[in-house]
Amino acid sequence: MMTLSVVEVRNVSKRYGPTVALRGVSLELEAGRVLGVLGPNGSGKSTLMRLMAGLSQPSAGQIRILGEKPGPSTRARVAYVPEVDCLYPSLRVEEMLDLQARFFADFDRTQAAELLEFMHLTPRAAVRSLSKGQRARLKLILALARRADLILLDEPFSGIDPPSRERILQGILATHRGDRSLILSTHLVREAEKLFDRVVFLSKGEIFLAGDAEALRQERGMSIEEIFREEYN
Repeated sequence: MMTLSVVEVRNVSKRYGPTVALRGVSLELEAGRVLGVLGPNGSGKSTLMRLMAGLSQPSAGQIRILGEKPGPSTRARVAYVPEVDCLYPSLRVEEMLDLQARFFADFDRTQAAELLEFMHLTPRAAVRSLSKGQRARLKLILALARRADLILLDEPFSGIDPPSRERILQGILATHRGDRSLILSTHLVREAEKLFDRVVFLSKGEIFLAGDAEALRQERGMSIEEIFREEYN
C-alpha cells in the first residue's frame, strides 16, 4: 500500500522584489515522519515554512499539503509555530489556551493541561511576566495540543536557554505520534537531531544536501550536527 505524502514541494521559488529567498526547492514528506530543515540564518528556512503554512504564495513552483494547495482548508489541519512571538502579553496563559480552542476545533484541552504541567507553566500567569524560554514553551503547547495532521515548527530553540530547549524537545518527543508529521527548521541541530527521520540542508535558498538521516550518518560516519558544522564552515 502506498504511503500518503503529507507535503509535496515541487521546484518552488520565492522572490521578494529583486531578492531571491528560495530557488528551485523540492522535497516530500510522508505521513508520520519528521523532517529537519537545516541551515544558518538567512538560508530560506522561514520562507519555506511560511509557504507550507499557507501564509505566503510561491513565485514559481507548486506546494501541496495533504493533497491541497496551502490555504484556509489546510490551515485547519496544520499547526504552525513561527519563530516570531505571536502571543498576547495582556492575556494570561489560560486565556491564550481559550483563544486557541476558539480558533481550532481540534484543540485538545486535556492534552494542553498535561503539557502545561510538563512545561512548568502556571495557567493564571500573565503572558507578559513569562521569560523568553517560558514563552517559547507556551507557543509549543498551543501547537502540540492540537490534533493536527502536520506540525510546522520554525526555529523553536532559537534564542532560549538550554534548559528550555531540553524541555521543548522532551515535549515534542512526548506528544509526537506516528499518525502525524512534523517539520522542524533549525540552525541548532544538536538538540533536535534525535527527532529527524529525514533532513534537508539549505544554503542561500537552495537545497544542496538531502536524505534519510540515518543513511547520511552511516555514509558520512558522523552525526547530523557534525555534517551541519562541516558543510557550513
